[in-house]
Amino acid sequence: MRVLIDADGCPVVDITVAVAKEFDIKCIILCDTSHVFDKAGSDTITVSKGSDSVDFALVNMLEKGDIVITQDYGLAAMCLARGAKPMNQNGMVYDDNNIEALLLARHTARKIRNAGGRLKGNAKRTAAQDTLFKEKLKEMLTATF
Repeated sequence: MRVLIDADGCPVVDITVAVAKEFDIKCIILCDTSHVFDKAGSDTITVSKGSDSVDFALVNMLEKGDIVITQDYGLAAMCLARGAKPMNQNGMVYDDNNIEALLLARHTARKIRNAGGRLKGNAKRTAAQDTLFKEKLKEMLTATF
C-alpha cells in the first residue's frame, strides 16, 4: 500500500507526507510542470502539463489498496474502479455509496457554468479542516494495518 497525492491544487500535501512518514508508508506526489514539489519523505512525479495528465498518470500507476488524496470526483471514481481508496482534502472517503451523487453534482455545476451561470466558490480553508483530514487519514491507515 502507498499514499498517492493528486497535488495540483491540493492543500494537504504537507500533512499527507507527514502522516505517511509517521506510518512508514511510501508517499508519492504527482503534479504537472506548473508545480514544484520537493518534500522529504516522499517521491515526486512530474508529468507534462495538460488536461487530466496527472489524473491519468496516477490511475496508470495505482495498485489495489493504495490510498489516493484528491479533490477530483472523476479521478476518485477511476481510483475506486481500480480498487484504491480515495479521499478528499477534508477527510471524506469516496466510496460506491457517494461517488455517483458527487459526479452528478459536478456535471450539474459544469452545465450551469457553461450556460453562463456562476457558483459560489469554496470558503477559506481552516485549521479545523486540516485537523479533521489528518485524523481521517490516520484512521484509514490504522484500519488498513
